[in-house]
Amino acid sequence: MHSWTDTLRFAFQPVVNLTTGGVAGLEILARPEAGDILAEARRDPELDGRLAVLALRAAARKETLLPLHINVFAGTLADLGGLTPLHDAVREAGRLPWEVTIDVGPPYTHVPQQALLEAVGGLRAQGFRISADGIGDGDVPLRLLTDMAPDLVKLDASLLARPAAVRAMRTLCEQLGALLSVEGVETELQYAAAVAAGAQLAQGELFAPPARLPAADVYIPPRFPATAAIPKSGPSVREFVRPAALLPVTASAAQVRALLTGSPEVSGVLLVDVNGAPVRSVHRSRFLLSMSGRYGHALYADRPAAKLGDPPRTVGVDATAWEVLDVVAVGGSDRTSDDVAVVDRYGRCVGVVRLADLVRALAESRVEEAAGLNPLTRLPGSDAITAEVDRRIADGRIFALSWLDVDHFKQVNDGAGFAAGDELIRSVGRALQHSASGSTRVGHIGGDDFLVLADPERLDPLAVSVLDAPWSAGGLPVTLSLATVLCPPGSVTDHRQAAACLAPLKKAAKALQGASWVLGRAGLPGHEILRGVHTAPAQAG
Repeated sequence: MHSWTDTLRFAFQPVVNLTTGGVAGLEILARPEAGDILAEARRDPELDGRLAVLALRAAARKETLLPLHINVFAGTLADLGGLTPLHDAVREAGRLPWEVTIDVGPPYTHVPQQALLEAVGGLRAQGFRISADGIGDGDVPLRLLTDMAPDLVKLDASLLARPAAVRAMRTLCEQLGALLSVEGVETELQYAAAVAAGAQLAQGELFAPPARLPAADVYIPPRFPATAAIPKSGPSVREFVRPAALLPVTASAAQVRALLTGSPEVSGVLLVDVNGAPVRSVHRSRFLLSMSGRYGHALYADRPAAKLGDPPRTVGVDATAWEVLDVVAVGGSDRTSDDVAVVDRYGRCVGVVRLADLVRALAESRVEEAAGLNPLTRLPGSDAITAEVDRRIADGRIFALSWLDVDHFKQVNDGAGFAAGDELIRSVGRALQHSASGSTRVGHIGGDDFLVLADPERLDPLAVSVLDAPWSAGGLPVTLSLATVLCPPGSVTDHRQAAACLAPLKKAAKALQGASWVLGRAGLPGHEILRGVHTAPAQAG
């Protein structure tokens, strides 16, 4: 008698790291030859649990070292209270729980939330990573999503048509400490939108379709110039995490050699303790050189591989790329090519980062940043400021956007000369930079025009530093005009609307005599005059 498992096959679809272009994991998809097994599994938690176990075993047969994503319905977890058979299957396959991500999918309607949260907590305690799947196309309540605190959030690609929603989800992920992934990416336009929105991972037909064999290569479209420079603190290490090759700390040198010779893409092996914490780091070239030397195999094959390893270099998942470079800089130069282990808050290894990925990304960011700097002041242009405005709007933060320029600048150039005018602009730029503190951003958008983005409490010190200074060009006294619009959460939808609110305030500031400053609020009429006086009307006669 035939079983439904006789006609069940599994396909593998790569999950792509959008920063490195590498494969970060494989999602395992059930592909029955007849019937709708997923519809049955949605109604039958026991069946769904068995599918998860079969998916894991299918991946084990393919001998892939990549992290795995296994789909489970939310109702299954709430009903079964966990997936004990899956944990057993992971151990039998020689894998580690933290190499497996449970993709918890909808429907969530009528699922007992407390039971689901307890099951998720149990899986996390065992070491499994948790992904909230189907966001944007499912029915997951926002409160439940935050209570789950997933390691990964998977968005449906249809949300890319609503950039504000994707940016808001990216902000939520940052607060939760989760990565953001986009599913169903089919076009290069969707890929560009996913990257622009800050997604770190993606999957879809564009990169590689589901296949019976795990894909060795994926298609990555050419990268486009970034619209904003990477902040000085550096991008998060999460963006560069690659799968790690892990073996128990008790592994022999022969076992490590077999893994390395069978997987030429693996640059090193991390030996971990029973809790998954890195204990030793085995570098591919140094290890194989030792093993291939005279009597090397005879000397080392049956000995613990740990004796041929080094202390691991580790960083937390919340580290920045610059912090990783600091870790690499410590120690001998012979280890600069070693992978750096990335560990979670429990000290468990969740992957590795490679120095080449970090250096490339940071170098590209500096080139892009330099290309966007004004050649006179070396300040960023409007694109960097407006991109930051959009981020603060998405974050729901109050901010103040200000425009500043030199009064009658054409007369300054005509009277004092272009060289004096240029030096005045440089001096104003230096003063703005010097007064900028905290999260204040200063941009030079051309000519004598500057943009300043700041928290409201930073406004007064900045205004004092630039408006009260005695400015001159070629001996001619000069004054400045400042216009500011306060934008509370919800008052503007994007940087264009904020700029539209600022435009009439700029006109009002220019109508005043002397150093001037006017302040308005987005969505409200009128403005306050904080500096300057009205020009007296001309007398008739």
